Amino acid sequence: MSTTAELLKGAAELFPDEVVTQAHVRHLDLPQGAGKFALITLDNGLDHTKPTTFGPQSLANLNTAIDQVEKEAAEGGIVGVGVTGKPFIFAVGADLKGVELLKRHEDALAIGKGGHDVFKRLAALAVPTFAYYNGAAMGGGVEVGLHCSYRTVSRAIPAFSLPEVFLGLVPGWGGCTLLPNIIGADRAVSVIIENSLNQNKQLKGKQVFDLGIADAIFDGADFLEQSLIWTASVLKGETEVSRPEVDRGEAWDRAVERGRFIADGKVHGAAPAAYRALDIIAQAKNGDLRQGFDAEDQALADLIMGGELRSGIYAFNLVQKRGKRPAGAPDKSLARPVTKVGVVGAGLMASQLALLFARRLEVPVVLTDIDQARVDKGVGYVHGEIDKLLGKGRINQDKANRLKGLVSGSLDKAAAFGDADFVIEAVFEEMGVKQQVFAEVEAVVPETAILATNTSSLSVSEMASKLKHPERVVGFHFFNPVAILPLLEIVRGEQTDDAALATAFAVAKSLKKTAVLVKDAPAFVVNRILTRFMGEIQNVIDEGTPVATAEKAVEPLGLPMSPLVLLELVGPAIGLHVSETLAAAFPDRFKVSPNLAAVVKAGKRGFYVYESGKPELDPEVEALLVQGDTVLTEEQVRARVLDAVAQEIGLMLDEGVVAEAQDIDLCLITGAGWPFHLGGITPYLDREGVSERVNGKRFLTQGVASVPA
Repeated sequence: MSTTAELLKGAAELFPDEVVTQAHVRHLDLPQGAGKFALITLDNGLDHTKPTTFGPQSLANLNTAIDQVEKEAAEGGIVGVGVTGKPFIFAVGADLKGVELLKRHEDALAIGKGGHDVFKRLAALAVPTFAYYNGAAMGGGVEVGLHCSYRTVSRAIPAFSLPEVFLGLVPGWGGCTLLPNIIGADRAVSVIIENSLNQNKQLKGKQVFDLGIADAIFDGADFLEQSLIWTASVLKGETEVSRPEVDRGEAWDRAVERGRFIADGKVHGAAPAAYRALDIIAQAKNGDLRQGFDAEDQALADLIMGGELRSGIYAFNLVQKRGKRPAGAPDKSLARPVTKVGVVGAGLMASQLALLFARRLEVPVVLTDIDQARVDKGVGYVHGEIDKLLGKGRINQDKANRLKGLVSGSLDKAAAFGDADFVIEAVFEEMGVKQQVFAEVEAVVPETAILATNTSSLSVSEMASKLKHPERVVGFHFFNPVAILPLLEIVRGEQTDDAALATAFAVAKSLKKTAVLVKDAPAFVVNRILTRFMGEIQNVIDEGTPVATAEKAVEPLGLPMSPLVLLELVGPAIGLHVSETLAAAFPDRFKVSPNLAAVVKAGKRGFYVYESGKPELDPEVEALLVQGDTVLTEEQVRARVLDAVAQEIGLMLDEGVVAEAQDIDLCLITGAGWPFHLGGITPYLDREGVSERVNGKRFLTQGVASVPA
């Protein structure tokens, strides 16, 4: 049987580039004469922008530190052991870069066992152990503390979570087993399943304490000092830590059922991680920790060798790295300063944009429209949203007053835009209207001003073609709701110059958006793929497949909502308009559904009614549908839809719409809420064999979003 040290040595050899965390042991005398204490500090020697992680060598270092304190505890040299982190960071879990490199199930199993073997030793020491969560703690960082006898948390912690399920793993170093045994199954399900599947929601220090994960909470300024005073009073018996008894009856089973309901709602059975985590939580009801840890090891190894985790890590890296360094963006030194923004239009989209520009850029923003009532309504919307932020305590009164003062409206474009550096139009999706708006704006803005269009599908080059300076026009396509979806498709027209493009990317960064450079091609990226996807669903319905069958066919993808619910969110009229644009551009692959046209003509907001609380086909829509007699099975529908999407993405990459397949995935994750566990769409198409069937090759090389060959 391998020792922990041997296991970790073998794992470290597989991962030569690990950023190694040291585990420094220092001794101190506790206050109030409570005795000598050993404090282990986890620190990778880098500042807080490079958080501390646990790779194999890092675990080995912690293991060595525990060797030392174990000996001291056994000899009576110390009264307790504490674990804390470097400034602002406790520890953020396993080093995922190493996980990506693993090729064999037994190597993955060694990572699980290695973590367990080291962390378990904290619980087995001859003296009480304390975790001091002084800063950000995630995954294995949280779990190392769960193995300790007591925990304190800093009120200043911005982020505390068990995010594994979000990435396609389970909390596998004790999280699934220990957390429900400490705080109860229902609260554990909230942390492990619900928060993870809710876009990796983080807890703050106060919530960690309120949930019962920590036994005491202290302010950030003197957190360690206060934690040590508290530790002394616990060890002297002056402070008694009482925890509510965990309900191991029906409440536990109900909590697991609630977790399954949440998982079904989010991933529809399409991703295994949440269900594996729930199985372990269910099993942990008997309090048998060893059995739970063994189950965690198995689940961890199985999931590390599965496609979902690789896709999850790939998606995480896309958003964190590629999203912050957009492919093809010009040198940022070419960007022009933006000190005032103009918005043409004052409808809902324009008003959302005005609010975003004012909040993020903190420069004057002026809305214009065709009559005073519309302008007033737009400005009123922005001011109302600022008041809501104030009411929720997100901003203070001074900030609210300042933001309101930045947003104004005018009917006079010359007065409004005469000194604007960046003007964006958000008017009706009609080429003639947009060309006219740009001609009017160009006549009054400074020569250096950038003109941006929020078009979702029209040609930016054609829009700019009649201007004196088409080189300053750029596509700046937001996704609805603007405040929530991070994607910004930045479209380079045929004439767009580097200065306009660099300014667009600089503004996108200030807006905290994920910008992707896109070629000026019909409907750009997200709308083109979604329209092909939805179009194929619509086609099979038109040909005769029941609506319910067509919708259910794509459930295994685990999308955030079904295609027809998405159509409702987008608006059938907009969906129809985009499909008309694409049908005109690519009539061999896109067609306009007569049934969709009939739904729009009838003024319906979608295919469903929700009288029972669930979506049911609207009888009026059902009466409008004219269907053929070709009825497909769910499998046939799914194959047809995926083949169509794979074909479209292949053509888009051939056309150079984006630099690489990675940009397609980044767009779908950040602009359409496509699941993280799929890695967007191309890893899924590769994994299911669709890419090779349709295009004769994978989109991504083996080992990217998949297990290395």
